[in-house]
Amino acid sequence: MLRLANRQDRIAETGPMATDRFEEIAETFEFLDDWEDRYRHVIELGRAMPAMDEALKSPATKVDGCASQVWIHPVLDGSGPEAQFDFAGDSDAMIVRGLIAVLHALYSGLSLREAAQVDALAEMRRLGLDEHLSSQRSNGLRAMVGRIEALTQAG
Repeated sequence: MLRLANRQDRIAETGPMATDRFEEIAETFEFLDDWEDRYRHVIELGRAMPAMDEALKSPATKVDGCASQVWIHPVLDGSGPEAQFDFAGDSDAMIVRGLIAVLHALYSGLSLREAAQVDALAEMRRLGLDEHLSSQRSNGLRAMVGRIEALTQAG
């Protein structure tokens, strides 16, 4: 409950922040000294993510701007700005699938209003990902974040 209270206090002070699931990932990253261990952790997060239904992998859900194949399909519970935001995602590259899992932890369960206010790239920088991803992967991450931002705005 303390974590929830702290989250609610931070939202009141500065606007929405990362979900508790993302905060757990950030805490784990603090304990992993080596980037290779962090890289492996991201891959494991991707492996643990539920599979995306093959029927959802279509041109409409494909994310342009990624070197790998990436699909993101929005899932909303409710309507209007308070609808709960979620998404299904997948990639043919394990590290990218892991990045999708991290983004899922960052956004899943927020309202559309909250999700639209998340600065995903700043949150991802907290993990040090900006320093260790190739330029292609960084561009792909920005494309995935752009897609999610568009979905939260359109929802």
